[in-house]
Amino acid sequence: MHAGVIQRQNFKNVCPKTRIPNCILVSLLLQLKLFKSKQASLFSLYTDVLCTIPSLVVILLLVTYSDRAGRKITIIMPVIGMLINTLAYLTVSYFELNIYLLIGSSILSALCGGLGTFLGGCFAYIADLCDTCRQKTLRMAGVDMMIGVLAGGASISTGYFLKTAGFNWPFLTSALILCLSLIYAVFVLEETIKPPTDAVIIDLLPQRSAIKQMVCGVYQMLAGGSRSCKIALALLIVIFFSFSFGYIGGVSMITLYELNKPLCWTEILIGYGSALYTSVFLTSFVGVSLFTYCGVPQLLIVLLGILSLAISMVMTAFAKTTSFMFIAIASMLLSKMPFPVLRSMMSEIISKSEQGE
Repeated sequence: MHAGVIQRQNFKNVCPKTRIPNCILVSLLLQLKLFKSKQASLFSLYTDVLCTIPSLVVILLLVTYSDRAGRKITIIMPVIGMLINTLAYLTVSYFELNIYLLIGSSILSALCGGLGTFLGGCFAYIADLCDTCRQKTLRMAGVDMMIGVLAGGASISTGYFLKTAGFNWPFLTSALILCLSLIYAVFVLEETIKPPTDAVIIDLLPQRSAIKQMVCGVYQMLAGGSRSCKIALALLIVIFFSFSFGYIGGVSMITLYELNKPLCWTEILIGYGSALYTSVFLTSFVGVSLFTYCGVPQLLIVLLGILSLAISMVMTAFAKTTSFMFIAIASMLLSKMPFPVLRSMMSEIISKSEQGE
């Protein structure tokens, strides 16, 4: 979506009636495409840098707070932020405003928690409903699969939607879906954790502030327990964040790579690539379910997922044709397995009263 809005603003100054020799026209179009790619990269860089720090702070506070006040706040607040951000995209697209105005809405969305808080709240919600490690692993893998399938379906439909109706209708449709999600989260979704009574809250307020309670909760989670549990938890956190950094950083560059030489994909091909990427969620869910049923150690499942991602990134770096690029994406078949398995392993070490932390 970011690159698409930039394309609209850059293309609006191109006059189709200008008579230019073909060789010069091709050169100008290539330069224009390179300029748009640089603008998209810069916009993504500015947005990520300015939104990461506030988002991390809010994630820690909100998800930790959910251990006392209930999980719904970690689902409702990010949806509100996403809705505001989507409406900002719609406004910029409709009135053709400056693209960098969207950085402000992205920061506001990050202050509401962003996608990280939403996913953290959802997985903590699932952990509250599960009793065994096997249940947690399979249900978290199932949620990952559903997210991937729906995201892939949205990517395919968005490619045709953009080509047919432009950018305004997709943004409006996304805003309506977020409104329905917000209504469901507020009025239908049941709470798994009952917040403390007013008497308890009043009794606690003079002793310590809410933020201090959250900080103390995080400290107790890291400092409590046996030495072996603390070491295992620290190692799992390092593995999770390292893999997330490599996974998200690598996958986020794939679309930009597909838009440029030597691939030069259209929005339709990008949609099909996203659809193939969706199969990664399905195959990873099948892999986790099969390996768990066969009794394969969880760390080995994590290792297989990391290996799958590494092979895919290496193949993507050398992809020069469309067919080879599709093969590189297909090699990520098991790359999502580490996420639900690591979450399940960490939630098994942490008590249920600290799942949000």
